[in-house]
Amino acid sequence: MKQVCPDSNCRVSLRRLLPLARFIGAEDISVQRCVCDSRRLRSGDLFAALPGAHLDGAQFAADAVRDGAIGVLSHCPLPELNVPVCVVPNVHEAFGRLSQALAGNPTQALKVIGITGTNGKTTTACLIGRMLAQNGYRVGMLGTLGYYDGKECDDAPWTTPPAEVAARYFARMAENECTHAVVELSSHALDQYRLAGVELDALCVTNVQRDHLDYHQTIDQYRQTKSKALDYLKPEGVAVINADDPVSSEYLDLIDGPALTVGIDAAAELQASIIDRHVSEQTFLLFAGSDTVPVRTRMIGRHHVSNCLASAAVGLAAGLPLVNVVRSLESVEYVPGRLQRIECGQPFSVFVDFAHTPDALAGTLQSLREVIDGRLICVFGAGGDRDWEKRPLLGREAEAGADRLIITSDNPRSEDPQAIIGDILEGLEAPAGAKVLADRTEAIHEALAMAEPGDCVLLAGKGHEAFQVVGDDRIELDDYEVATEWLYTNLPSEI
Repeated sequence: MKQVCPDSNCRVSLRRLLPLARFIGAEDISVQRCVCDSRRLRSGDLFAALPGAHLDGAQFAADAVRDGAIGVLSHCPLPELNVPVCVVPNVHEAFGRLSQALAGNPTQALKVIGITGTNGKTTTACLIGRMLAQNGYRVGMLGTLGYYDGKECDDAPWTTPPAEVAARYFARMAENECTHAVVELSSHALDQYRLAGVELDALCVTNVQRDHLDYHQTIDQYRQTKSKALDYLKPEGVAVINADDPVSSEYLDLIDGPALTVGIDAAAELQASIIDRHVSEQTFLLFAGSDTVPVRTRMIGRHHVSNCLASAAVGLAAGLPLVNVVRSLESVEYVPGRLQRIECGQPFSVFVDFAHTPDALAGTLQSLREVIDGRLICVFGAGGDRDWEKRPLLGREAEAGADRLIITSDNPRSEDPQAIIGDILEGLEAPAGAKVLADRTEAIHEALAMAEPGDCVLLAGKGHEAFQVVGDDRIELDDYEVATEWLYTNLPSEI
């Protein structure tokens, strides 16, 4: 295995790393440490002046120099500074590459598998990670549920961590003798080149729907940003594309190297046919070449079958036997907050799901509708300081897919929860039929109290999150725990 040098001992020549850069005030800059936050700068560091949505890091360059920066990485010359400046067209990309280099380029010692898409990234990442681990590999993971370096797992403030944080975790994975890294690639991370300097051995594109238009502005920009993930593939790296998703299928025209398609309805190299569904499991046939095998999973829903297909494609491309792939898929009983069942002996079904986009919510409701006999009760809200245009769309999909709606708060952040709820109600044809309870705990209790035998309660939007963001505060609130506590407290003792 290749050795990874700690960033405290690595020195990187910017001239060598960034041959197209323009240098002002020096022929080269030798870097041992680089930061993009001037508040974390130490004397002798390079300051990366990253442009942002609201602030340009160049505004803080003078402060960084005053605090001891030996130079600045910038998109503009900054002639007023008395230190060397390395001018590059894309500071985010240069900073990503530099972060990897300072960490000793640890991904050269790893096989890196990326997963991108609007929905399904986390489940697919977990399925792939389990599959590799059960087949003798040591796996690190970076994603929504946490950052795992092969030994320890830390909380995940971002789906995909910033460049310097990602490089640090990759280095820890290599030091812990991981063989693989499984990484969720968010659209923010792709737009900000957080994995610049990393090459992917495989990439899954689960689907490209609608999300984060508060950041990307238009659906076309969002789709273009998602397609940037393909740029990280090694020439021999395998792209796994969901043929059932129209936008993902269009990406096939951008791929020069090997690709595998997966699909339920569309023709594909790996296909599935769902043959049996229940509230607690489902069975589908997996078609891979001339082989056909049944797969029974404890997680349900058409979207889960699609995630299983993508994961299977990665496993087969890695050379795993089909029987091993199937056993791994079947061994995953749940992924936190992803259509996760709550079973406390109640005579109705309760699920917690992260669905927070219109497409995801519609798909989840449809999956549940197909396996229940009674009413479908949906508790949901929408996040504050995010794409407000999807709020009425969430309302419309919930109304179409559920029998009873309880509209509540998600993470309101700096916005008024009632205003967010008002936006959701605009998407309903019959808003008077929905119950509004801004207090999420109260909303969950109300849904459980109204459920009758055979009904199903879906707690949507927050999934695995164990907190609620209100203003600047993070309040402890876990849908799974709230529901479980209520059920154990209120169910008749004879059940």
